[in-house]
Amino acid sequence: MSSTPSRLPTTTMSRQNTPPFSNQIPVDPPDYVFPKNRLKSLMEFPDRTPVVLVACGSFSPITYLHLRMFEMAMDYFADQSTFELIGGYFSPVADGYAKSGLASWFHRVRMCDFAVIGSNWLMVDPWEASQSFYLRTAPVLDHFHECLNLGNEGGIALPDGSRKKIRIMLLAGGDLIQSFALPNVWAEKDLNHIIGYYGCVIIERTGTDVAEVLLSNDPLHKQRKSVFVVKQYIHNDISSTKIRLFVKRGLSIKYLVPDEVLHYIHDHKLYANPPANVEPQDE
Repeated sequence: MSSTPSRLPTTTMSRQNTPPFSNQIPVDPPDYVFPKNRLKSLMEFPDRTPVVLVACGSFSPITYLHLRMFEMAMDYFADQSTFELIGGYFSPVADGYAKSGLASWFHRVRMCDFAVIGSNWLMVDPWEASQSFYLRTAPVLDHFHECLNLGNEGGIALPDGSRKKIRIMLLAGGDLIQSFALPNVWAEKDLNHIIGYYGCVIIERTGTDVAEVLLSNDPLHKQRKSVFVVKQYIHNDISSTKIRLFVKRGLSIKYLVPDEVLHYIHDHKLYANPPANVEPQDE
């Protein structure tokens, strides 16, 4: 399977109605083409707001919980009449994030590619991962806005032939909303941009009271109508940290990650002793 998503014709995009952080978006890497191959091309319910979910993170490695977050969000949107979910993206962070146990961006993108191989609506965008430096979440969401909404073919087609702007939303776990409330972790302008301009879909996790966080934090409380909380009925605490530890200790990770990801980790000796940041290899 190629590490580069299917190539599609590009369109010329103007910066009209562009979000305020767009001047901080880096130039696209060479040969980069934004993946749209699994994106809905026509809205089923024209009166609803089309939504694309974006999950940002290390994904070192991607786990079944990461995939389940998208599926839980899909069920949530299917059970209401305001939004229509038209696609979802994994956007792995760049190597500049410098997190302990972070495999190279190339390997993390490949693992995400393998993880979504059986999905008909999830895609992997390598744009953020392939940057030479760490990018904040706000400009990353602006990148998705530009790729999905600007230009002659921006937005999604309606049955009458017109086009409708797509709303980008950040998909994350309850631990993220907790970090929003911590001092000096997120810039206030970034929070206002992420939540106010786009919106967040938060998957509740064990030990995280999202409602309490929204109630107790002034900036978050003001933007609470743009935070959509999804209850997790079957609790799942799989984490990438635990997966790396299991690999390091020689324990089985089968049924914790997709088999294709398991084989990739084994074949490339990722998260060995010690964890290695392996350079990309041509295959």
